[in-house]
Amino acid sequence: MLTRTFPPELVDRIVEESGKSGQRNRLLPPRVVIYFVLAMCLFSGQGYEEVARLLTQGLAWARRWSGSWQVPTTAVISRARAKLGPEPLKALFEQTAGPVATESTAGSWYGSWRLMAVDGTTFDVPDGEGNDARFGRPTTHRGERTAFPQVRVPALAECGTRAITHATLGPFTTAESVLARELFEALGPDDLLMADRGFAAPALTGHPAAGTGTVTVTGRTNASTVGTLPVARGLQ
Repeated sequence: MLTRTFPPELVDRIVEESGKSGQRNRLLPPRVVIYFVLAMCLFSGQGYEEVARLLTQGLAWARRWSGSWQVPTTAVISRARAKLGPEPLKALFEQTAGPVATESTAGSWYGSWRLMAVDGTTFDVPDGEGNDARFGRPTTHRGERTAFPQVRVPALAECGTRAITHATLGPFTTAESVLARELFEALGPDDLLMADRGFAAPALTGHPAAGTGTVTVTGRTNASTVGTLPVARGLQ
């Protein structure tokens, strides 16, 4: 599935454009590290070494891998990820993410409009001074700081397929409705954007995206359920 969705030729081109092609690592060349990070999303409950084992087994089965391969240690994988950096993964997302619904995909259209939803979530990030200063962390009801900093991630999703088409990230202390403003430039005149009432702020509804012809609908929905919500109720 990974090599069908992200062909090796595309991954190699992105590695080249990101300036990472000069990295030499017998066990973990840049292409393999990218597939490893993608595999982490599929096997989120597994450790580094188990994800690497599952990944290479799948690549061998798909005839994308030949020869024997020794699973690297967690430390080796961590260093390879740090050496690769975030730029190739960011570029891969930007070049592959987008709407995937066809005209017959249920829940994807209201008349001629493509149904889109905006919502946000948070993710824990490794504990460290850099992440703490950049993203901040929540506090408990007793005022204690939580164990990990958190990054806030608003995203645009296609309602019928739940495909994430655009996303951004920012500090936990910044409201998702504020961070989401930079996503609206990606909306087209044929998109019908649905959002929950947390986005219904005057500063948001007055965003320049309103001039593109995009219609914003606010209600009590979120990106995980909007695909099955009767649209007429949201328009009332």
